[in-house]
Amino acid sequence: MEIVLRSAAVFVFLWFLTRIIGKKELAEISSFELVLLVVIGDLVQQGVTQEDMSVTGAILATGTIALLVVSMSYVSFRWRRADRVVEGIPVVIVSDGHMVTETMKIERLTEDEVVSAAREQGIGDVADVRFGVLEPDGKFSFVRFDREHAPPSSDRPGQ
Repeated sequence: MEIVLRSAAVFVFLWFLTRIIGKKELAEISSFELVLLVVIGDLVQQGVTQEDMSVTGAILATGTIALLVVSMSYVSFRWRRADRVVEGIPVVIVSDGHMVTETMKIERLTEDEVVSAAREQGIGDVADVRFGVLEPDGKFSFVRFDREHAPPSSDRPGQ
């Protein structure tokens, strides 16, 4: 039973930690950070099982964490408010061709990162973006102005 409680405590801590780290950092993981995650996994395992090398301990620890993952998934599916807490919410970072600097500060994004993400999606100028969103998974989504609904050229930044 102690392994189950330790697994649950570590699960909650890791969930909280990933929420604090932020969307962008989790979406853009480097090879070094991947190695660190593996090392953290080993350290967590030792803390959960308290050096218990038994198969029963391993099954209890992984089973508890898997059950908690499935439970959180079900809770976020069932209740919309819980989904926002568990997964996070998309945030608008570009609105009508202008970067939303307050939101970018909160998400720790630079203008260069937003411009680069737009370029990756074939958008040469952020002024062409009706709205841009940082999704809960850390990916960027951009919606361009429709040609017929685009603001006049004189109203667009940079022109």
